[in-house]
Amino acid sequence: CSRPQKVCLCPFLPIHPLKVSTCLYIIQHPAEESRVLRTVPLLAACLPPDKCKILVGRRFSEDRYPELATVCRSPSTLILYPGAEATNLEEVAEMPASPSVMIIIDGTWSQAKDIFYKNSLFRLPKQVQIKTNISSQYVIRTQPTNTCLSTLECAAVALTIMEKNKSIQETILRPLQALCAFQLQHGAQIHHSKEHLLKTGLYDKPMPKNKRKLRRMELLVNNVKI
Repeated sequence: CSRPQKVCLCPFLPIHPLKVSTCLYIIQHPAEESRVLRTVPLLAACLPPDKCKILVGRRFSEDRYPELATVCRSPSTLILYPGAEATNLEEVAEMPASPSVMIIIDGTWSQAKDIFYKNSLFRLPKQVQIKTNISSQYVIRTQPTNTCLSTLECAAVALTIMEKNKSIQETILRPLQALCAFQLQHGAQIHHSKEHLLKTGLYDKPMPKNKRKLRRMELLVNNVKI
């Protein structure tokens, strides 16, 4: 797990990397690389090295990343990014020829949006989303809504669907659950989603002056999908 001995999570990782046919490309925003409690290293520790490739950056051109460009142009590649144009992953996984590569963007919602829309390569693969009502177990970091998932959780759910194996999700989530439990035992607080705080009147930060951001908060309170 590459963590200090006192906070080692190796006992919660699978003894052997999970056997999966799907290859993940994690496109990581540089700001995530320095976060102490990031989840991508735990995800990588659960999978074979050739099935979890991490690329760090904001801009990905075809000249600088020829391998990634080839992957993006392949009909067997998906990109996990929710939106009006995205197809539910469950529907895609039922097709006779299942896709073998999935791209996942790792960053805050605004960082992921910036990477997706400012890199034309990422609009070449088929866009998919996960249709799930499960709540995030990454309770030591604030999420926009209760159903917003961390990169590790997204990968766990996606791989479970793609590989048609429910045990994958349980195995990948185990180190995340241990990480959160350890942090809570040592003084960390449970972070409720922004949606929860707004609805319960517990949101204690100044409301944004930007009309677009203020409108997004109003949508969260009124249960409108954004």
